[in-house]
Amino acid sequence: MTRAVVFGYQNVGARCLRVLLAHRIDVPLVVTHADDPGEPLWFEPMAAVAADYGIPVITPAEANAADVVARIAALRPDFLFSFYYRRMLAPALLATAAHGALNLHGSLLPRYRGRAPVNWAVLNGERETGATLHYMAAKPDAGDIVGQQAVPILPDDTAEDVMNKVTVAAEIVLDRVLPALVAGTAPRIPNDLAQGSYFGGRTPEDGRIDWRWTAARVHNLVRAVAPPFPGALTALGGRPARVLRTRVLDADAPPGPASLRATGHGLVAHCGGGGTLAVLALEVDGEAVDASAVRSRFGATLPLV
Repeated sequence: MTRAVVFGYQNVGARCLRVLLAHRIDVPLVVTHADDPGEPLWFEPMAAVAADYGIPVITPAEANAADVVARIAALRPDFLFSFYYRRMLAPALLATAAHGALNLHGSLLPRYRGRAPVNWAVLNGERETGATLHYMAAKPDAGDIVGQQAVPILPDDTAEDVMNKVTVAAEIVLDRVLPALVAGTAPRIPNDLAQGSYFGGRTPEDGRIDWRWTAARVHNLVRAVAPPFPGALTALGGRPARVLRTRVLDADAPPGPASLRATGHGLVAHCGGGGTLAVLALEVDGEAVDASAVRSRFGATLPLV
């Protein structure tokens, strides 16, 4: 029986672990992260899936620590799999797998290597992304590609919407290529990094709106960081605010001073770079507000900076 040690987190980890078990892969150990009490638990805990199947789970602070590597080496795995595990696995750990170590990445490599690939793809207005299963190497997301599955990004999709699609894409590509991996006949397609791109991690402050942008660019930011992510940050009348959902009303409206109008039909933002947005969900001082509340507190029109 083929044996695999699995590193993973979030829904991609939970679903891909189920794929391995459906294919009767022996999984003697799952390595995951302890849930952060300060982070919303919007995904299925991988540890809960492992516990349901009676699989031992560890949550080491450092997956590449010598004792962790020794424990995994003693299991003599055929494969290591990383399904949205948040840390790089060092060469000594990768070498414990007799037939290779593979990672499931949330983009169509070599595009969007690195961190937060779904958020970056939405932020950049992409209309397609997907999931890639590839061999792990010393560089992040750089090893040979085994399989890919594309998914569409619709104009109003949030990062969570796209992440849900990527989770299904990950399940599909793993389920499709796993028999060939086990048989030793899976393809190895060179990952041409020169044709791709690398993106780093993001912080909540990276989600701050610049109202001098176009409406399309602001809209892309809002949906890239919409909950369960931190939300797009701004200020109204000097008070901290979050824009949680928007829709482009008129992408061709001319540039001009950025402003927010509270109308009888809702909130409308005119963006400095051109275009208007319907602001469909807004918080001020941590509380949801509508057009009536904005008008009462700040007036019918207020500048955006």
